[in-house]
Amino acid sequence: MRHEPALLNVIDVEATCWDGQPPPGSVNEIIEIGLTVVDVSAGRRVSRHRLLVRPVRSTVSDFCTELTGLTQAEVERGVSFAEACRILVEEYGAAERPWASWGEYDRRQFARQSQADGVAYPFGYPTERNHTNAKAVFTEACGLRRKPGMAQALQIAGLPLEGRHHRGEDDAWNIAALVLDLLGRGVWPGRQRGHGSSTSNGEGVSPCRTRVARAVPPVRER
Repeated sequence: MRHEPALLNVIDVEATCWDGQPPPGSVNEIIEIGLTVVDVSAGRRVSRHRLLVRPVRSTVSDFCTELTGLTQAEVERGVSFAEACRILVEEYGAAERPWASWGEYDRRQFARQSQADGVAYPFGYPTERNHTNAKAVFTEACGLRRKPGMAQALQIAGLPLEGRHHRGEDDAWNIAALVLDLLGRGVWPGRQRGHGSSTSNGEGVSPCRTRVARAVPPVRER
């Protein structure tokens, strides 16, 4: 019998931001949703996607453009937040499919903006139900005292950073690579060694401890 693939959505969002406090009346709003679909059973990234989202209570600052590469003109051509949530549910199974992000920021930003905009939270309630904090899993697996940013985690794991950091689509793709590395080593929640990626060292050793000493100092990132 052919089994359906076990899929995981890996999501990274970019939001309006400023070098300091937001202007009066402005709030952080999602302007890009990057999504990589991972086939957990096969241990591979199967597709990558990008949704641009139009902000309504803020604009893209010069600082934000420098960080993310996104401009106000570009995001104005995006969909509404409500439409983005609908797409996540209807096209990517967000309400049922497990998902992961690097840290808790993405989940909390979705929850805050859903409440503020009167839009149903796309991943189901409670908000933690189907979510895995990949940063926390990586930190525990590597025996680290501090939680690393995504770029530093890639260096610790010996993986390349593909694309542009702080571009949601690229970040989701890179986070998915870290998820697959953890899957292959048998330390992803709910998965046993031997499932997914073939990168396991087979010795029950932390995937990162031998590399931590060579990792670069932490960089400023969420």
